[in-house]
Amino acid sequence: MADLVVHQFPCLQDNYAFLVHDPESRLTALVDTPEVEAIERALASRGWRLTHIFNTHHHFDHTGGNLLLKERYGCTIVGFEDDRHRLPGLDVGVREGDVVELGNARFEVFETPGHTLGHIAYFCREALVAFVGDTLFALGCGRLFEGSPHQMWQSLQKISAWPNETRIYCAHEYTEANAAFALTVEADNPDLQARVTDIKALRAQGRPTVPTLLELEKRTNPFLRAEVSSLQQAVNRVGSSPVEVFAEIRKRKDNF
Repeated sequence: MADLVVHQFPCLQDNYAFLVHDPESRLTALVDTPEVEAIERALASRGWRLTHIFNTHHHFDHTGGNLLLKERYGCTIVGFEDDRHRLPGLDVGVREGDVVELGNARFEVFETPGHTLGHIAYFCREALVAFVGDTLFALGCGRLFEGSPHQMWQSLQKISAWPNETRIYCAHEYTEANAAFALTVEADNPDLQARVTDIKALRAQGRPTVPTLLELEKRTNPFLRAEVSSLQQAVNRVGSSPVEVFAEIRKRKDNF
């Protein structure tokens, strides 16, 4: 398989969109459709034709351009089968364990409910690239609009089981705010302290903090660390289950 090319670009206020291009087949997928004009500029800048859309979940800032882009390019829209009723223009419905092919690239589908009940992630194991929508953020995770803490914790555990070298492409630039919160629950974490310095430097230069490495998230993201005793102590949840600790961290972030 020729190396996948991922072109990341900002949309709306703080979204990212991702064009995923397979040089061999010349097929190009777009992960979610937040802003048509920005997407078409990105396609033109690379000279690519849109052939697929991979939706992660139904929220408008992820599906708002589905129908217009499908009309203009005739692209195939892929998304969670059980959310067919709220994914505009869905052609191919997928579930956990299915594989979506883009030329020679194979993306495994993982159901990751929590932010929404119908959220999915796309993981290319050979390229060690994953598109996780609003389930996992750099130093954060998505709000629980529809799912439970148990569901979100299980979803994050699925992601945590991928190889540490996996590049995680999340859909928003929330990292600086997430870092400020992370310091309130794990201020003594030296890896987190060093990362916060790096994040501030990147953002001061207007540079993105996405993608992130899974291994870095596992060392610094409090939402992946509910089993760590020092973090349990920090949130007064020693002896609680990981789900209970996660729920406490999520509640604190919601009120931060």
